[in-house]
Amino acid sequence: MEKTKIEVIPVILCGGSGTRLWPLSRAEFPKQFLNLTDDLSLFQHTANRFKGLTSNAFNLNPIIVISGENHRFIVKAQLAEIEINDATILLEPSPKNTAPAMTLAALAGIEDFSDPVLVVMPSDQVIFDSEAFRQAISSAIIAANNGSIVTLGIKPNSAETGYGYIKVNDDLVARVYPVVDFYEKPNKAKAEEYLKCSDFFWNSGIFVLKASVWLSAINRYHSEIAIKTKLAWQKRKNDPALGGKIIRIYEEYFNEIPAQSIDYAVMEHAIDKDLDIKMISLETVGWSDLGAWDAVWNSLPKDVNGNAKTGDVILFDTKNTFVHAESRFVSVVGLENIAVIETSDAILVVDRKRSQEVKKVVSFLNDSKRQESNTHRKVHRPWGWYDTLNEGENFKVKRISVNPGASLSLQKHSHRSEHWVVVKGVAEVLCGDKTEILKANSSAYIPAGQIHRLSNPSINILEIIEIQTGEYLGEDDIVRLEDNYGRE
Repeated sequence: MEKTKIEVIPVILCGGSGTRLWPLSRAEFPKQFLNLTDDLSLFQHTANRFKGLTSNAFNLNPIIVISGENHRFIVKAQLAEIEINDATILLEPSPKNTAPAMTLAALAGIEDFSDPVLVVMPSDQVIFDSEAFRQAISSAIIAANNGSIVTLGIKPNSAETGYGYIKVNDDLVARVYPVVDFYEKPNKAKAEEYLKCSDFFWNSGIFVLKASVWLSAINRYHSEIAIKTKLAWQKRKNDPALGGKIIRIYEEYFNEIPAQSIDYAVMEHAIDKDLDIKMISLETVGWSDLGAWDAVWNSLPKDVNGNAKTGDVILFDTKNTFVHAESRFVSVVGLENIAVIETSDAILVVDRKRSQEVKKVVSFLNDSKRQESNTHRKVHRPWGWYDTLNEGENFKVKRISVNPGASLSLQKHSHRSEHWVVVKGVAEVLCGDKTEILKANSSAYIPAGQIHRLSNPSINILEIIEIQTGEYLGEDDIVRLEDNYGRE
């Protein structure tokens, strides 16, 4: 009789904010969607990592992505770029950390299979040896199918305070270790102590386990998360307006769920209980969570002076420094162990060894209600993007790019008028009861209060320059009457 294969579902947790990688990472476009190491984003690399995961012992099913509502179009677009079109995307109404996300994944998994093995991964990690990673995951799947919770650990090579740690029983000469305990991010002295011990590993945040094992554990150790997440899941809605298998979780119940990590909600309480928790070492695969600019510098190729750079950069008499130039030429003279990050609206200069402290800048921006913590000058939308080129009293100038076949919402503005000039492509402009087709060097005027819509009817990108005039030019001066993307 042929042995039944294990059903496996990859799960990507895509809800992080990446505050320590500001100013590149921001709330509306966080680090998992950035191209930090090459032409693909960290999220795309995570999704691609599963493509080569094959075995005669298991069936690999389409991935589940758990993301915030604001990032749904970025997730969908980036998956399409790497030709993944069968993913299920679960939309969290609010950020609740990883334990509720894992619970949603388990509930979704048992909808299609009686008890699948979940391979749960953060979306923002770098793993250089993909084949070694897949071998470790394959071993973890076999162990998880026998009832174990398997986590993946990394042998430390420095005293990092930005990672959690796992202590294992290393008496056995084996790749799979029994877990003794989980530890939260330590101070510097503790991290130095852990580095000297052979039984301490960095916690990667990667877990492999059966859906039923997690649901039983979360119900036992944090029943409030289990109960309220199940209620929110039961009232989910598959929104066809968004296209594909995109599921909205019921907001009212989900917002009541306590925000807890997987480790804090279950793992730290389950040690020495009846849960079988094991760890597989990833020490050979080259791993980083790119949690701060020092880690990004460490992951990139360097010149003879230990410098890494991206963009239009020149360095003189500079050592062990990372410079990222996004929109301007950047020159650096006589610095050492520094990170310089330039974007169109913000510049960060920080001692690399103190790059964990960048989150203090983000906290200040949030407390001051400054938009630089949340959005870039260039803002992505489901139909394309816009870039605010200039603004002043009673005027704002934007460059707008509309994807082929896409349309902005049918809308009106109470306080502003708009002038549109087509730079490239073909625009279909609805203004009141009149529709016209505009090509390059043509323009249209949209008076305040007029119902209007901008569409791209062609197979090429449409670009326009929009000039807004009026006494109030805030983004909240939009009344949407009809939208193709389910926005209100």
